[in-house]
Amino acid sequence: MTREEWVRAFCAELGVAAPTPEEEAALLGLAAIAAHDSERPAAPLACWAAGRTGRSADEIRDIAREINPV
Repeated sequence: MTREEWVRAFCAELGVAAPTPEEEAALLGLAAIAAHDSERPAAPLACWAAGRTGRSADEIRDIAREINPV
């Protein structure tokens, strides 16, 4: 099963739409920022927190960038 297939199946089970390519890129960006600015386990935890906010993936990624600007 590919990543895209798994994500689509997971989203279907959750009853939510799968991320658009743009949302996927922003969420992967968020995960990368969290993992590189802190420790790897920060990535899934940041994504979990982001999912609870109702904010756009782009907005969440931008907030993450502000925490530890390089």
